[in-house]
Amino acid sequence: MSGGVDSSLTAALVKRAGYDTVGITLQLYDHGEAMARKGACCAGQDIMDARGVADRLGVPHYVLDYEDRFRQSVIDDFADSYLAGETPVPCVRCNQTVKFRDLLGAARELGASALVTGHYVRSVPGPRGIEMHQAADPDRDQSYFLFATTQAQLDFLRFPLGGMTKTETREMAAALHLPVASKPDSQDICFVPSGDYASIIRKLRPESGEPGDIVHADGRVLGQHPGIINFTVGQRKGLGIATGEPLFVIRIEPSARRVIVGPREMLRTARLSLRDVNWIGGGSLDEAVAGGRSLFVKVRSTQPPREARLFAERGGVGVDLAGGEFGVAAGQACVFYDRAGGAARVLGGGFIERVAA
Repeated sequence: MSGGVDSSLTAALVKRAGYDTVGITLQLYDHGEAMARKGACCAGQDIMDARGVADRLGVPHYVLDYEDRFRQSVIDDFADSYLAGETPVPCVRCNQTVKFRDLLGAARELGASALVTGHYVRSVPGPRGIEMHQAADPDRDQSYFLFATTQAQLDFLRFPLGGMTKTETREMAAALHLPVASKPDSQDICFVPSGDYASIIRKLRPESGEPGDIVHADGRVLGQHPGIINFTVGQRKGLGIATGEPLFVIRIEPSARRVIVGPREMLRTARLSLRDVNWIGGGSLDEAVAGGRSLFVKVRSTQPPREARLFAERGGVGVDLAGGEFGVAAGQACVFYDRAGGAARVLGGGFIERVAA
């Protein structure tokens, strides 16, 4: 229970269905700015809101101090990924580690029959166990951030909001007189409520602010930058240079502290190399890769799935993107789906390690 309307309604639905219900809130960080600002979850007022909902429902409520785990598994990973010139997705890491590894393990130890969350994704019974499908409301679908969920975890998880729209969620929460029915949604990365992720990374990794060169793809040095953490692949604005031509960040070279810029066409990517691949599509990943499985992928949470094909690469997994894609960066997630339409089944995915034209 993060203190928002989604997890609060989820608790209410479980309670209303007649199950013994226990509300769990995770204390993930101690951030004064976050605690004073609306729209940042799992800190300060949000914990109080979760407790208030639990009291109204008449269910036990516990706060688990996962601050150290969150720091090691999510925040440190976030900082190190940027230092490596990548574009990380911390929400994926949080779901993969703190929530569906640590919290789920705690639920099992408590003797719970299921861990129920307010994520907008659907779990559907299939011939080989529970399948993950996109939410009914494409605008709320969170499947991109849950691709690393394993089959064993899926069989223990429940997602009661997957078939609802956000409007329906708020209306039902109001009908049940939940005090957070109209509470605004969380915004930004939860531990960076100001949106200034670079300042957070500089505090964690002081060396990240070391300057370097901004270099055109043709070898010309165009200027200097105040640290590679201020740049991401595909970025156009805020480069700090004026050349008379539109330039984009096409590559970051962390060891040399160089930011490479060039024209947009140099951002086109047709082939990806993945690491830490998770497969929940039935059968084995080896079979899917060896057979050159055709599927659909998303390399950004906001884009529709596009046609792609798996292939074996250096003992790992590669993806060919039909028609290519622009601005793909290492560190992003590449999520597999069985089709492009709504309510598609999630087949798994991995983190992008390298890109190639």
